Amino acid sequence: MTPAGSVSLPISMVKNLLHRGAVGGDMTTGDGAGILVQIPHLFFKQTCLPLNIELPDEGSYGVAMVFMPRDQQPFTTLTRQIEVAVSAEGLSFLGWRQVPVDAAAIGGRAYEQRPAIMQCFIDGNGLAGDALERKLYILRRVIEKKGEGVSFTRGCFYIASLSCRTIVYKGLFTAPQLAAFYPDLHDPHFISAVAVVHQRYSTNTFPSWPLAQPFRYLAHNGEINTLRGNLNHIQSRESSLKSALFGDDLAKVLPVIAENGSDSSSLDMRC
Repeated sequence: MTPAGSVSLPISMVKNLLHRGAVGGDMTTGDGAGILVQIPHLFFKQTCLPLNIELPDEGSYGVAMVFMPRDQQPFTTLTRQIEVAVSAEGLSFLGWRQVPVDAAAIGGRAYEQRPAIMQCFIDGNGLAGDALERKLYILRRVIEKKGEGVSFTRGCFYIASLSCRTIVYKGLFTAPQLAAFYPDLHDPHFISAVAVVHQRYSTNTFPSWPLAQPFRYLAHNGEINTLRGNLNHIQSRESSLKSALFGDDLAKVLPVIAENGSDSSSLDMRC
């Protein structure tokens, strides 16, 4: 999609992949569908103004798309942890936006397991491009590891994307439910020059909100038969990993791959 335009075409495309997915026993809950797009700067600029969030120039801030618990106490704990982590990494927390959704558009099991969906806006404090993208990657891993100790009963905790370039809208849907669930995707100012879409067919892992695709970097059909060997290989090399670009911050991202993902999500974590 070049130049930037409405996401209606990729939305139509993912609907045409409906036959590639599956539904649960309730016949309405899908295995997962989603879309990865360029951060829609103009859209966010306008929607953030009523929230008293003043965004800096395009490319100089990051947006986290976060699936959160629906229990109030862990929700509050995690939002605070995220805000503290942003500051600790030398960035500036700008504010939260609750993503509008139409929960009636999805299946019964997806509804029961649905998270609260929030967007966190983060000023790069002078960083942009690759430098900011690296810092946001470090920040994501710091947040993810801190969040491992928080217990909850409803929803989930998962960062669908955290980038200064792209954002992921996804969930436990069938393809036609994607745009119905997220009204943002219908806004005329929600535009992108690129789009990656996916309708998931779950094979060796049970469907869940975090495992819907696309992931943060790619969409992939899985069936990676060398998964265990690949995981063992990267784990065995972590103690010797070095990077001139990450420096001492490299230790913050380890382990590179979480143990609770699918084969496709594990591949995405290495990208």
